Amino acid sequence: MKGTLKLQNPILINGKTVSELSYDIDEITGELFAEADSKKMAASGSKSGNLSGAAELDYSFQLYLGYAAILAVNPEYDWSDLARIKGHDNMKVMRIGRAFIVGSAASEEDDSEEPTETTEKSSQPQSPTSKKSE
Repeated sequence: MKGTLKLQNPILINGKTVSELSYDIDEITGELFAEADSKKMAASGSKSGNLSGAAELDYSFQLYLGYAAILAVNPEYDWSDLARIKGHDNMKVMRIGRAFIVGSAASEEDDSEEPTETTEKSSQPQSPTSKKSE
């Protein structure tokens, strides 16, 4: 999934005011993924990893994955540039990261090359339904 994020609160990057950021979650590499986790832990002060137990519930990690999707297609930007995003724009970035996590499970199911299993009808006749006694 790729697109353009329109910022309500433009940020300054390399001396220029930026109000739109392109992103592509399909360009997140393993290195960017690991760096997103590392940056999230540093920002939160956590040394023990994901306390929520699941990436689907780790909203801070999702935010940093959103940053990774932006950095993947904007190599001239840096993590510190994106850390200046503020307000509701952070929620928009977090949703991009969430799409990476949640959307991946759905696309793996859709990409399966195995045929869907069908259930054969029973060859036994169904018994007539009886009325319930009251």
